[in-house]
Amino acid sequence: MKNKYIDLIEQTFEFPQEEFKVEDNELYFNGISLMEVIKQYGTPLKISYLPKISQNIQKARRLFNVAIAKSDYNAEYHYCYCTKSSHFSFVMEEVLKNDAHLETSSAFDIHIIEDLYKNGKIKKDKYVICNGFKKHQYIENIANLINLGFENVIPILDNVYELARLKKLITKKSKIGIRIAAEEEPGFDFYTSRLGIRYNKVIQYYEDNIKGNPKFELKMLHFFINTGIKDTAYYWNELSKCIDLYCELKKVCPELDSLNIGGGFPIKNSMSFDYDYEYMAEEIISQIKQICDRNVVAEPNIFTEFGSFTVGESGAVLYSIIDQKQQNDRELWNMIDSSFMTNLPDTWAAKQKFIMLAINNWDEEYERVFLGGLTCDSQDFYNSDSHANAIFLPKVNPKDPLYIGFFHTGAYQESIGGFGGIQHCLLPAPKHILIDKDEDGEFSTKLFAKEQSYKSMLKILGY
Repeated sequence: MKNKYIDLIEQTFEFPQEEFKVEDNELYFNGISLMEVIKQYGTPLKISYLPKISQNIQKARRLFNVAIAKSDYNAEYHYCYCTKSSHFSFVMEEVLKNDAHLETSSAFDIHIIEDLYKNGKIKKDKYVICNGFKKHQYIENIANLINLGFENVIPILDNVYELARLKKLITKKSKIGIRIAAEEEPGFDFYTSRLGIRYNKVIQYYEDNIKGNPKFELKMLHFFINTGIKDTAYYWNELSKCIDLYCELKKVCPELDSLNIGGGFPIKNSMSFDYDYEYMAEEIISQIKQICDRNVVAEPNIFTEFGSFTVGESGAVLYSIIDQKQQNDRELWNMIDSSFMTNLPDTWAAKQKFIMLAINNWDEEYERVFLGGLTCDSQDFYNSDSHANAIFLPKVNPKDPLYIGFFHTGAYQESIGGFGGIQHCLLPAPKHILIDKDEDGEFSTKLFAKEQSYKSMLKILGY
């Protein structure tokens, strides 16, 4: 009878997979022995596997450049990293190793750009796409970069008032972009995005405020929808409307030469994940070319702003099962040695599912369980996988502690969870390590942050 945990995984998914394999009943992640990492650092533990960042940047760049070649598309592709997904220096440095460009969201983001330049990580010709609704300090910081000679800083107008504020502060000619307020998916809480300028206002706004203005050159039209890049009638319809608008605008604005299609490439959040990246890239490029040809307009340069796709699959969080509680006839609770609310806030705030696997004891029988965090909050639990409305793990053996891992957690969790700040129930943030790989395939680990101390929390609280 096949009732071991490894049997369950092999019967449910194609296994092993690119980043997951099992040796001697222990899980390896991108070739890394997780049990060896646990023996060295303990749990709870956050991991950032840096080579995955470079792999995904190169993957997207390859997909779009191949699509451009296949379609005989006469413009360039530029990869931008959406910094809000993770602002950590080790992420930014890995991104910049790949000659990627950057997208910002707030005033403090600009100080990161300045620091990167000061330390020789970027040059003044780096594309910096400035998105978001811009308060005065954000606009002031953007203008400062432009005035210092950052020639490819492109503030994306999110509303009709930002242009006048920029005009007062910049001292030299600036490239700018306009964000389209896309229509939301049917069934969404509202009809039109709060971000951007309405479709039917864009051309008139250009002619009234930008055309002939000696300080500004409209170079980019920006388009993004919340659902991401999906093979749905809704996505293709919105993309088509955006390209049509680009063509209309290009006819009255010859200097316009770039279309930013935002972010939205998904990441693998299930062992059964199936997404045809190659088809989507080729179809996007093909549709843009077809509509431009039909309108007798030159194809635009394509910009993307992939955030989660860049950094998400580099992350993992490891826990120990420290106890098991039978709460009634049907609910068996495995208690982790930390908290979902503090370490993986998307699991309760946005009901996000991540890949969850046992790290050891794959030869044990499996059982259905619920996972509970250590806070006293009723929301601190995880009770279903992305592929099924249940969780199965190896049976707990008191003589051999069980460890589990949540994978592809590298985007947003630290910023949403308040890294370095006050944690719910004052549970400390876990250790965080970086794992790299040299040219010979040897792994190296580095401690980025120790487990949060009580002294740092008390200081924040005023004690």
